[in-house]
Amino acid sequence: MAKPLIQLALDSLDLESAVVTAKNAADSVDIIEVGTILAFAEGMRAVRTLRALHPDHILVCDMKTTDAGAILAEMAFKAGADWLTVSAAAHIATIASCKKIADSYNKEIQIEIYGNWTFDDAKAWVDLGITQAIYHRSRDAEAAGKGWSEDDLNTMKKLSDIGLALSITGGIVPEDIHLFKEINAKAFIAGRAFTGEAGKLTAEKVRSEINKYW
Repeated sequence: MAKPLIQLALDSLDLESAVVTAKNAADSVDIIEVGTILAFAEGMRAVRTLRALHPDHILVCDMKTTDAGAILAEMAFKAGADWLTVSAAAHIATIASCKKIADSYNKEIQIEIYGNWTFDDAKAWVDLGITQAIYHRSRDAEAAGKGWSEDDLNTMKKLSDIGLALSITGGIVPEDIHLFKEINAKAFIAGRAFTGEAGKLTAEKVRSEINKYW
């Protein structure tokens, strides 16, 4: 398996602050994400701006697409996104239309796993040619200070075995990276944890842990 990447999620309400955050963190991360809040607040201007400022980074547009898939995918990829998120709740036809547009740009779709879904759904995504998904630890579990559960890890392992590389998020800390060594991890995602001077140190520690296990 390839070494996992480090992803910075930008969920600012304004592009100006997102630009500053991305600039400060750019040397420490591999992927820059136009988070859902930023995408809705600033639209494709955020994607175009960050693409221009960071041409060598992978750029994600986290729209959590649920409908109008072809139109939204066209917007995101035309603006410069490399990856587009699509909700697991989206109809399979919407997911397929997003994948078709992604293929036309030689880009990728990530399925955002939230809410109700099944492993049969995951197999259907893979059958469409999708190779990536995003796995979230429960916000309630994170807020309560609970670690990654055995259920989380077993679910991720099964998704990996189906054929999905997983971007993992939900309170990522360096001390947890070893937990994912048997999982096909595409990236580790964080927002505030990877920002500022302390965030750079955290990202460096995450990178060090990645290098131990991959």
